[in-house]
Amino acid sequence: MTLEIRDVYATTGGKEILRGISLKIKRGEFHVIMGPNGSGKTTLAKAVMGHPSTKVTKGDILLDGKSILDLKADKRAKLGLFLQFQNPVEIEGVGFVNFVRAAKESLTDGTVEIKQFMGEIRDRSAKLNITQSVIGRSLNHGFSGGEKKKAEVLQLSLLKPKMAILDEPDSGLDIDAIRVVAKNINEIAEHDNMGLLVITHYSRILNYMKPQFVHIMSDGKIVAEGGKEMIEKVEKEGYDSLIGKK
Repeated sequence: MTLEIRDVYATTGGKEILRGISLKIKRGEFHVIMGPNGSGKTTLAKAVMGHPSTKVTKGDILLDGKSILDLKADKRAKLGLFLQFQNPVEIEGVGFVNFVRAAKESLTDGTVEIKQFMGEIRDRSAKLNITQSVIGRSLNHGFSGGEKKKAEVLQLSLLKPKMAILDEPDSGLDIDAIRVVAKNINEIAEHDNMGLLVITHYSRILNYMKPQFVHIMSDGKIVAEGGKEMIEKVEKEGYDSLIGKK
């Protein structure tokens, strides 16, 4: 699978946020987008997934050469796309296990064998240091910020998408949790040969990962690109040196 974002302009609430984004991600590749607050990183993730709050006004988004702009989010998910939200919502009364099981059955048009599925949940929960009491609750209800992010990574491991966008998987995590989350994301992506786009403000989670391509975003555009050396440059010099500010 190849995800191609081709000269995309997009608005949120009538305001233009993306101003000509082009990016190509192949299955098995690991890309990172970094940039200051307000640069449009989350809007880009929403545009790719078909979030109703974001409208693409120009350009195209393609999977394996076919436009997906006319597809709703659930149809895009069926094609193999996954979005880990920056701020996962709480849904009281909808059990976490039931939610993920229903999502998996919807994506595969098949029946999930519950015993095997629960075994997968227990195995990955242990690796993520998620307690069973958390899994037994309603979706994200009463979860801490770190628990929400870990639960999203757990969903990633269970749904097995071909292409995943992770919007700030490190926010709300302490340093120990960052290591755990990064290790699990690495394992899941490698095991499933997943295309991966990680969006982050900070380089700390990337200290435990090995991205191949790094893109710096500012004011709705990609202003610099390179390899992992771009992360070191941001750490030493900040974003201003890359986006042309004095």
